[in-house]
Formats: sequence, structure tokens, C-alpha cells
Amino acid sequence: MIFTKLKKQQILLFFAISFFGNFYAQDTFAGIEIGSKGVKISIIDVENARKSVYSIKDFWTVNVGIAKGISIDGKLADADIEHAGAVVLENYNKLISVHKISADKIFIVASSGVGMATNTAVLVNKIKALTNKNIEVIESKLEAKLLYRGCIPPKLFSNSVLVDIGGGNTKGGYAELINDNLIFFPLNLNLGTITLTEKINKRTDGVTLERYIDENFKFQNELQTEVLNTLNQRPQIKTRPNVYLSGGAAWAFYTLYNNGVASENFNELTLNDVRDYDAMVKNNFHKFVALSQTNPEVERVLKTYSQKHLISANNLLLASMENLDNLEGKKFYFVKNGQIAWLLSYIADSAKGAKVMY
Repeated sequence: MIFTKLKKQQILLFFAISFFGNFYAQDTFAGIEIGSKGVKISIIDVENARKSVYSIKDFWTVNVGIAKGISIDGKLADADIEHAGAVVLENYNKLISVHKISADKIFIVASSGVGMATNTAVLVNKIKALTNKNIEVIESKLEAKLLYRGCIPPKLFSNSVLVDIGGGNTKGGYAELINDNLIFFPLNLNLGTITLTEKINKRTDGVTLERYIDENFKFQNELQTEVLNTLNQRPQIKTRPNVYLSGGAAWAFYTLYNNGVASENFNELTLNDVRDYDAMVKNNFHKFVALSQTNPEVERVLKTYSQKHLISANNLLLASMENLDNLEGKKFYFVKNGQIAWLLSYIADSAKGAKVMY
């Protein structure tokens, strides 16, 4: 819903206390997200509802490339649906039997990247048959709103923008106070790490890496145009000084470029950092392979994404950053918990019995 007749300070205060405002203390909830690249499972402990104190008790991902068929024929492949269903069931049962979380406190959702497929009803029915739970396929606009709320500090809502590069699509937006209403303006591009990789694979018949890199280079002008056209639908998105980056592409970049996990929730970076990394992932990839032998965080990235995926991911990241205005005045941040921020928001709202949106 839209906040009506609230002053800016009231809105920010509301967001500061509403995230888990109606939870009982020490409640535990869980969420299962079926994403384009994998199934993500989160367990959240709420320690103090009124002060919005919560902790991520556990989080893990099972790689399931369910969205790779979308760029081929617009559908989720039957085998991928079966695989995702089996992974969801296994982890749903694990949440109940091992972590002792009641079924009514477990939420199952599919991301907007998965929702791009024309046959998501097959996936929904499969999960319903396996778990006896209804799942919601989150549309891009709603997912972006949840991400915005989960990734950006409330005091910076009015001068920030979100860019989230997922497996199936790239989404984001900004919020603006208009006539005492805080309104969210979303954007969506139907290209993500997986869908872009498959689109280029289709052009090269999936052959050598050299051919892939060559075709990827040829695609750059088209990609830049698509990203710029998307941004121009909401010109103000290009002017905000603070840019928060989330999703698998940002996570892969930050982890590989910095040789490990981010130390803070909000980690500053520069456009030159991303450009330097771009050269590494294309021309010095063996460095990351060697590092993965001793660095578990780097190993996790390489188990999630192939070199082709990482090239596509960073092309999207670069295009999203380079087409903003006044780059010299921009501050870019990688959001450490961005990969589950929207799911945390969804769990919070669902558990309270009402989605608090703006």
C-alpha cells in the first residue's frame, strides 16, 4: 500500500520499526526462494520485535539452474522443475525435522526471474503437490520494492537507487516523496546472468570460450542500448547519488575482486574496481581458480557460476553503472545481505499477516 499523509520523518520512523514490528520475541521463521540460479533457504531469529533486532540464524543455497531454458523457448524445462521440486521438498522437510520450525512459519516463493517463464504454473503445482503449501511467484515490481526496503537504510531512501542483477532479470528502482506519499518507481530489464549467458550461448551454439567472449564483445552495443533505454524510462534513477548493488553479479564481483566475503553489510566500491575485475575474469581467470583451492568463499562463487556466467554478470553490472549520470559524484555500495534481503522482507510481511509496501 502507499503511505498517505505522512511526513517524511514519520515514514522513515515507520520503516525503522515496522520490519518486524508485530513479531513475538524469539520467534523463528524460514523462507525458501526458488531463484533463477538456485534454491535459497533462510532461517531468521527475531530477538526483539519492537527494536527490529533479528539475526540470520542460517542460510544456504542449492544450485539449480532452473531459468536457463527461458532464453531458449520461454519455458522452464521439465527436468529443471523436477530437480527444483526435489530440492524444495528435501529442504522443507529439513526445516521441519532438523530445525524444528513449524510449517506455518515456512514461506516458499519463486523469484521474478523464474516468473518470466510462460509455464510457472507447472512449478507452482509441483511444489503444492509435494509440500501442500501454496507458493507465490513474486512479480518484478514487488520484488524490487522488497529489495529496496531490505537493502537501503531508511534515512537514505530519498537519495538512493537500487540495482539488483539476478539470474533471470535485472531490476531496481527508487523511492520519492510526492505530496506526503512515499512512492516507489520500479524498473525491470528481462536480462540477468543466466538469461544473458544462454542468449549468447544460443548465438554461438555453446562452443568454445573464445567464441563466447568474441560474441559477448559483439553484443556490448546492444546490451548498452537495452540498459540505457530501460534507465531512461525513469530518468531520475540515473541522478541519485547513492547506488546500492545486490544480486549474484554484485556478490560474485565483490567476492572474487576482494578475495573473500565482504566485512560490512554496505561495502563501498568504484567503477574502476569493476572495470579492473572485468579484465581479470576474461583474461586472468586462472587466478581465481587457483585461489579457490584455499579460499572457501571464492570456491563458492566458482561452484555457483561458470566463467561464461561471470563474464555476462559483469557485463550487466558495468552497463548498469556506466549509464548513470554524474559518475564522478556517485557512491556505489555492494549490499552483503542483498541476496536474501527481499526474502527477509517477504517473510516479515507474511508472518505479520499483511504486506507493508510503498
